[in-house]
Amino acid sequence: MTNAAHLVWGHAVSSPSRLALREGEREWTFEQLRAAITDCMTQLRQRGVGRGDHVLVVLPTSAEFVIAYHALLALGATAVTVNTLSTVRELNYFLADAECTHVIGWHESQTAVTEAAEQAGLEAWILRPEAVGSTDEVLELAEVSSDDAAVLLYTSGTTGSPKGAVLTHRNLLACGKALSTALEVTADDAMGTALPLFHVFGQAAVMFTVYSVGASLTLLRPFDGAALLELAARHSLTAVAGVPTMWNAMLHADTKVTREDLSALRLASSGGAALPLKVAEAFKERFGAQVLDGYGLSETTGATTFSSPDNPRKEMSVGRAVPGVDIAILDDHGQPLPPGESGEVAVAGPVVMREYWKKPDKTAEVFHNGWFLTGDIGRMDEDGDLWIVDRKKDLVIRGGYNVYPREIEEVLYAHPAVLEAAVIGVSDERLGEELAAVVALHPGQELEPEELRTWLEERLAAYKVPRIYQQVDALVKGATGKILKRKIDREAIATSGARPSRVTR
Repeated sequence: MTNAAHLVWGHAVSSPSRLALREGEREWTFEQLRAAITDCMTQLRQRGVGRGDHVLVVLPTSAEFVIAYHALLALGATAVTVNTLSTVRELNYFLADAECTHVIGWHESQTAVTEAAEQAGLEAWILRPEAVGSTDEVLELAEVSSDDAAVLLYTSGTTGSPKGAVLTHRNLLACGKALSTALEVTADDAMGTALPLFHVFGQAAVMFTVYSVGASLTLLRPFDGAALLELAARHSLTAVAGVPTMWNAMLHADTKVTREDLSALRLASSGGAALPLKVAEAFKERFGAQVLDGYGLSETTGATTFSSPDNPRKEMSVGRAVPGVDIAILDDHGQPLPPGESGEVAVAGPVVMREYWKKPDKTAEVFHNGWFLTGDIGRMDEDGDLWIVDRKKDLVIRGGYNVYPREIEEVLYAHPAVLEAAVIGVSDERLGEELAAVVALHPGQELEPEELRTWLEERLAAYKVPRIYQQVDALVKGATGKILKRKIDREAIATSGARPSRVTR
């Protein structure tokens, strides 16, 4: 069976009473999880959802996300999972570009979802806890091809609008198999996370890794360092997944949890950005768990490399290729480079996306002789360990969230007072990188940083809004008139740029 939802169906038969999902005080065995997914399938069918439909999913980390997501895959539909902080403007784009026919939202953030759905002529199904029940009926999974779209994950580029990476049923299953093997996850494991499930890390690299082997998934929302540690201790979790800022928060959490309380915790899985080795070492010293770091993109289903229990992590390395995945370092002509030399990181294997949705030109740009070109600059050593040393893509990783400056710049240019704008990432001890906006105003215009931040907050998800602002007379440009971001003094802006507080109205 190629339908990725078959994992839950299979475990419901082979291990019906094994714990599958936990959130707060609510628990589901695999048999109960299949029953909940089946009930959700019935409700979705009643709303007209069927095979081939694209459904916008705006749900937080919750049991309802897991249930609705699997129900859509089971029906042969495609889940278009997006950030719950998305504004109406952003949701409008996703709805139109993905050609969505239905919308699923969450009761705590339904205003924007409902408004966007209405503007698109659609009715949003707003979920809340217990919105999905249970049934004794067992529905057949939709017959799908392994290359059929299971999910659309939107990822921006350095220019243009966000692109929808088409991940197939094969991609999701391959991700789960590769990472469960690399991390030595078995059915006896219990993994917890507070990661957003709409993101590839939570939804593919965690959820499918867990269900690939019939382990259990425990969810926490919202993230709190002490709370996640206490959750791990209370439920004897054997694994926890998070981004570097989460590990740093847990490392410094004010908690009574000790390494003895976490004696079951053998695996700490980190991704989303490079985790400083000193943080990993300090976490192991305090709590006893080994933190393993990895590298992956939405386009590679979140699975490319990972360090492993058998191969101690090297300083700032992101580990080796996971099973079934090949990596090469290519020069500017697409030719492989020897160990130690830096070039573009290229990936091949069953985790690589099918295409960018409705963007054949962009798809063609990132594939070369069977390789997916990541746009990241890296190097490998003789052992196959990978280092990411730079980025071709103008990407800022803020607290584990990928933020693409071009989208923010386009919004800045829409402000009537702004003449020129550049958004960059500057170093930040807590988040890894922080967003800074450098703007030049039209002659005679005045604009306070507080006003600009408020204006952006009305048009962008909160994590995309810069916290640092610098006004200049003009931005440095090259011979062609292109703004030269490399000429911007990032250190100076990080220390002297204005940091306006959020304005509430």
